[in-house]
Amino acid sequence: MLIKQKPTNNSNRHYLRVGHGHLHTGAPEKSLLAGGHLKRQGRGAFGHVTVRHRGGGVKRRLRVIDWKRDKRDIPAVVQRIEYDPNRSADIALLFYKDGEKRYILAPENLEVGQEVLAGQAAEVKPGNAMPLKNIPVGVPIHNIETRVGKGAQLVRGAGTAAMIQAKEGNFVTIALPSREVRLINAECFATIGQVGNVDWKNQKIGKAGRKRLMGIRPTVRGTAQHPGSHPHGGGEGRSGVGLKYPKTPWGKHAHGTKTRNKKKTTNKYIIKDRRKK
Repeated sequence: MLIKQKPTNNSNRHYLRVGHGHLHTGAPEKSLLAGGHLKRQGRGAFGHVTVRHRGGGVKRRLRVIDWKRDKRDIPAVVQRIEYDPNRSADIALLFYKDGEKRYILAPENLEVGQEVLAGQAAEVKPGNAMPLKNIPVGVPIHNIETRVGKGAQLVRGAGTAAMIQAKEGNFVTIALPSREVRLINAECFATIGQVGNVDWKNQKIGKAGRKRLMGIRPTVRGTAQHPGSHPHGGGEGRSGVGLKYPKTPWGKHAHGTKTRNKKKTTNKYIIKDRRKK
């Protein structure tokens, strides 16, 4: 649910945020927190800026998410739904029958007190995980593995869902949210349902200060920069790019160029590219 504030000042005039009334208000599960605070400031292992426009922001603790769902055929009860500052989706805390606790992504319509299961014989309902070969065609899924046992890598953002289109032999054809259609091993696990927090994409930040609290620093247009700093820079007044095609600060094509490695062995599993209508 989106919440609109009374416009008592200009920054609140178009401000829209996702309501957190249904979320747990206390501290996260201490045993499922990774050590230290996440503050990389956009820098890599050598201390160099590898991602621009990152820095500052509120301190975060990393919640350890169960991407593998490898506690098979052991029922778990949803204890609570929580906010996670490191991702767009909400997370659910599971209490397993054997006493273990784990976090998973909270799918849409998952409720506190509901029982979930991961395994070959799991029921087709939100929150349950099973191999792709056991999921009926046309059922929305998320948290999809690309290699058996590696853990979920695809369809993890708020409001996203993929769809099984067909099954043939050892592979399943899946339509991803990006419109890419690809083959995935039928033994790979996926979770039933659409990822929750669907309204996340409709929120409006409202002011620059809130963006800074998220750890995002200002971005300067290339045309506004010095010619030594950017290929689009220089010129008198409000000049355009001045090139045949836009470039990145490092001189590469900026729009429409494919960046995926043509020699990747998994290219053969892509049936339809996401750019093609």
